[in-house]
Amino acid sequence: MKISNETKVGAIAIFSLALLLLGFNFLKGKKLWSNDTVIYGNYNNVQGLQNSNPVVINGMQVGTVYTISSSKDLRQIIVAMNITNDVNIPANSIASIKPNLLGTPSIEIELGNATTFLKNKDSIPTGNQAGMVNEILKKVDPVLLEMKNALGSVDTLLGSFNNIVDPNAKNNIAVALANLNKITASLLSSGASLNAILNNQTGALAKTLNNANSITGNFATNNEKINGVFTNLDKTTTKLAALDLQHTLDTLNNTISSLQKLVGSIESNNGTVGKLLNDPTLYKNFASTGNKLNLLLDDVRTNPRRYINISLFGKKHNKNPLLLPVPDTINSPYFVEETK
Repeated sequence: MKISNETKVGAIAIFSLALLLLGFNFLKGKKLWSNDTVIYGNYNNVQGLQNSNPVVINGMQVGTVYTISSSKDLRQIIVAMNITNDVNIPANSIASIKPNLLGTPSIEIELGNATTFLKNKDSIPTGNQAGMVNEILKKVDPVLLEMKNALGSVDTLLGSFNNIVDPNAKNNIAVALANLNKITASLLSSGASLNAILNNQTGALAKTLNNANSITGNFATNNEKINGVFTNLDKTTTKLAALDLQHTLDTLNNTISSLQKLVGSIESNNGTVGKLLNDPTLYKNFASTGNKLNLLLDDVRTNPRRYINISLFGKKHNKNPLLLPVPDTINSPYFVEETK
C-alpha cells in the first residue's frame, strides 16, 4: 500500500509534537509513563523553591520537585516530590527545604527510624532549616556587612547601567519576554491537545486505530468471500479473452455492408424488388385490373342471365353488357381511376 505525502507529513508533525512535549516535560522534571513514587509535603514558606529542584537524601539526589501548588491565601503550600530512585523512606522522615545562597534551594529528607515506609501519594512530615541559616548568618555578621556594602555598590552600578540603557532596548526586551511567554503558553496548549489526541481511551488517534482494526478484522472475516469474488472475476476475464471478438466484429461489418447494398439496390430501379417498389406501372396495372374486376362483378350482379342462362321457355336475354360500373348506393361508391 502506497502512503501519501500528506500522511507522511502528518505523522512527522505528530511525532515532532510528541517529542517536543516529552522533552519539555523532561526539562520540567516530569516523566510520562513512569512508575516513580510521588510524596507530598506541606510548607508555609518554600523559600524560592521551584519545579525540578533536587530532592536529596544524605547528599545523594533521589528525585526532583514535581509540582508546587497553594491555596488562595498562600498559607499552605503543597510540594509534590517525584522520587525516581528505588529507595525506602521511613514514615517518620522529615523533609526540610535547604536554602542555598549561591544556587537553587533543594529539599533534604532526614531519614527516620520507623519500620513502615512511605508509599505513593503519601504525605511526609516537613521541617524548616531557615533558623539554622540565620544562626550561621549571625556568626558571620562582619563578613555580611562587607558583603552588604559590596552589594550596595553593585546595586548603584546596576542603577547607573539601567539609566544608560536605551528605553527602546528595554521595550524590546520586554516585548521579547512577552513573546516568549506567549510561545511557552502555546507550547503548553499544544501539549494538552497532543495529550488529548494520544489518549488511549478517547483520543482521535486511538479511535482511528480502532476503526482501522475493525476494517482489517472485517477483511479477515470475509477473506473467503473476497477470494471467491476475485476467482469469479478471473474466470470472467479468461472467458472474455477466449472469445474471438475480432471475428464477430468482422462478421457484423460484412452483414452491415450486405444490408447497405440490399437497401441501395431496393432504392434504385435495378432488380425485381426495386422495380416492384419504385416502378408506377405495377400500381397502374393493379388499378386497371381492379376497375375491370369491379365492372365484371357489377355486370354479373345486374345481368346474371348473361352468365347463367336457365330458362324453361327458352327466352333469350338481349341486354347489352355494362360498360361502366354501377354506383353502390349502400356502401361507398367506386373510385375509378383512369389508367394509361
